[in-house]
Amino acid sequence: MIRALVFDVGECLVDETREYGTWADWLGVPRHTFHAMFGGVIAQGRDYRETFQAFRPGFDLYEEREKRAAAGQPESFGEDDLYEDVRPALGQLRADGLWLGIAGNQTVRAGGILRELFSDDVDLIGTSDDWGASKPDPEFFKRVAEAVPFEVDGILYVGDRCDNDIRPAIQAGMHTALVRRGPWATIQWDSIEARELPTFRVEGLLELSDRVRAFNASAR
Repeated sequence: MIRALVFDVGECLVDETREYGTWADWLGVPRHTFHAMFGGVIAQGRDYRETFQAFRPGFDLYEEREKRAAAGQPESFGEDDLYEDVRPALGQLRADGLWLGIAGNQTVRAGGILRELFSDDVDLIGTSDDWGASKPDPEFFKRVAEAVPFEVDGILYVGDRCDNDIRPAIQAGMHTALVRRGPWATIQWDSIEARELPTFRVEGLLELSDRVRAFNASAR
């Protein structure tokens, strides 16, 4: 039975449209050009960070984050950047008696923002910078499993990417839900992996309560 749900952050809980737009601005590139290159990189199965290299060879994302912060333009997100179904979905899942967590590839700064936004809503907030391991590294999912107070097969990991979320979570022994939004899920949605790997495929987070309830009923 599924007893815990753990959510990815970017394009699962947080709409990153505004943030990637600010990266285009930082690079001095038209936003539509940046987004077109971003989609092309993803469609080719390449690391999204190669997008930055196309416009500025040798670009170091961590170094540039620090430069942005020093310039008073740090990466940031807030309540207005959350997908509209996030708050009601978390509330419903909490009312269902499920244990909830958030865990994604995020910086220390982003982890602080997540705690400000969600500390009263979930039982766990963990980031790759906290743990020293980034998805899809198996160590990341090991840390998730260690933090959740149930067996690994009682965890449903919810994400938007087959490569970073669904496949490695399954390899770690978890159930998975692929949510259809953001560039990765949109591009990957009709792939064999997206059709066959996830326990659930959902159009939005509000579907999860009924899907989990039905799954658990069938498992009894």
